Amino acid sequence: MCKKKVLHLSLLKGIGFFMVVIFLTTNGICDIISSSKKPYDDIVLSVAQEHRVPPELVHSIIKAESAYDTWAISSKGAMGLMQLMPLTATQYKVMNVFDPRQNIQGGVKYLVDLIKLYDGDTQHVLAAYNAGQEAIKKYGGIPPYRETKNYIKKVMAAYPKSKISTRTKIYAFYDENGRYILTDNKALWEKNKKKSN
Repeated sequence: MCKKKVLHLSLLKGIGFFMVVIFLTTNGICDIISSSKKPYDDIVLSVAQEHRVPPELVHSIIKAESAYDTWAISSKGAMGLMQLMPLTATQYKVMNVFDPRQNIQGGVKYLVDLIKLYDGDTQHVLAAYNAGQEAIKKYGGIPPYRETKNYIKKVMAAYPKSKISTRTKIYAFYDENGRYILTDNKALWEKNKKKSN
């Protein structure tokens, strides 16, 4: 099955598509092509890129929180894909918690704040997402709740990194006056990159 898809890719490559893929090994190409697309993948990728959060972490949280059920409601009142509590939804301006894009957007914004608060420590971020920041304060770390410990294990099975990185990509170019410019604005970089070549 993978060989057939690689052949298809090589035909597309010949007419100008997938130029970046040329640098991957055959196995790498097979892995990328044969990995099945996850539910709401386009939204997750878009929102994760916008907020510089690893999309695989967002997918893992959604899977653990709602099993990709847009209409999920927990016994505690958390709702939607990322199981936002009403107060959290309000705080992050989510008008419709059952709208996949709004729910993921609100959940990722909350996640970004937790990443900043806990310096990217995956276990603390996940514990706070699951049990709340007050539980972390009360116990001086990860609360001893079985549900929270199981949640952390479940999410980290798909995202096994101890730190969550949200680094900003920096672009460099020389402006028209010869000054070396560093920016996080890709459009500005692309505009000026063409001028300096």
